[in-house]
Amino acid sequence: MKFEPPFAAALNYLLDAEPWARERLLPFAGEVLELRAPPLPALRFAVAADGRLAPAAAGATASLVITAGPGAPAAAMQGEEQLLRAVEVSGNARLASEVMFLFRHLRWDGEEAAARIVGDVAAHRVAGFARGVAAWHADAARRVAENLVEYATEEKRVLVTRGELDEVAASHARLRDGLERLEKRIDRIAVKSAR
Repeated sequence: MKFEPPFAAALNYLLDAEPWARERLLPFAGEVLELRAPPLPALRFAVAADGRLAPAAAGATASLVITAGPGAPAAAMQGEEQLLRAVEVSGNARLASEVMFLFRHLRWDGEEAAARIVGDVAAHRVAGFARGVAAWHADAARRVAENLVEYATEEKRVLVTRGELDEVAASHARLRDGLERLEKRIDRIAVKSAR
């Protein structure tokens, strides 16, 4: 049995569970995909003849490079669309299109995988518990963010509220209009005194 790096093994597990996904990668056999997430080392995979991923040969040129920007972890917590905006893709456009399609549609069914080990009922309960914990974390993160914003606007006055900002903008507009009127008066007085 050949050793697979853990990330490639996880991706191949997903691909093995969905034969349609491997079929979509078959036309790209031999192509090299590089995943970058600085400061971590780059991961390089070659698409094998069976549509699975294998470690790329040393010195092979990447057909597609996917780079996760520094904001990618935070964007991932906001959802798939935000994560895709934080990722830069360069290289083979057809392969990039297939990889993005697989990213959007290929999902790991943890409940089904756990059911094979502990049974349906226990897997369903564990998955429900995991979903509850994830929802609790998302709710807690939202509340912490809201509280930080409230603290910064109300307690420390580091930020201004929307109403205060609108009031300052209106005052600025009134001041600008008053200065324009004053300049016109000064110009008229200057014209009269020059006669």
